[in-house]
Amino acid sequence: MGAPLTLFVDSLFLSPYAMSAYVALTEKQLPFEVRPIDLEAGEQRMQPYQSRALTSRVPALTHADFSLTESSAIAEYLEDAFPAPAHAALYPRDLRQRARARQVQAWLRSDLGALRQERPTETVFYGATGLPLSDAAHAAAAKLIHVAGTLVGADRTSLFDDWCLADTDLAVMLKRLFQDDLPDALRAYADAQWQRPSVQKWLEHNAAARN
Repeated sequence: MGAPLTLFVDSLFLSPYAMSAYVALTEKQLPFEVRPIDLEAGEQRMQPYQSRALTSRVPALTHADFSLTESSAIAEYLEDAFPAPAHAALYPRDLRQRARARQVQAWLRSDLGALRQERPTETVFYGATGLPLSDAAHAAAAKLIHVAGTLVGADRTSLFDDWCLADTDLAVMLKRLFQDDLPDALRAYADAQWQRPSVQKWLEHNAAARN
């Protein structure tokens, strides 16, 4: 057995970035321990967490004596440390498709701020109803629908021929719009991603955290 892996996540299992790292580890079929961090209590700024999480955020991954934060960095580390074919691939083998998947992930993490604010992850995981979108959030939603509609063809359940981690990240963002106007093809795509076993395992943690 290799060095132990521990994933630190928010105690409510609401962070889409923690979810992304969790799905990555689960898809790789790697044994790992999940440790919740109470963000409301500020545990991310306390010791010992701060000493192992350089940016004092979740998720954080520890692998033996190595610690890493930021979900995209964690995914790329796992892909390099546990490569295919011994472990499932998180990204396409094709160079350009892999670059496109990482582009989608980087964009989802850096843009669409108004949509993330007005349709927070409580919308995704709890079905919470938000107020009508502001002009800024409408513009962000339109941009999301345009990009996703361009990348996700009709009747497709993944961005490429095979699943990749960017599919999970994109599905989370699209789920923010399920109470709003979302094209049926994108709604079906996000629903298909939601049924993936690795995502279902995260949802079980989320449901348990509410009870």
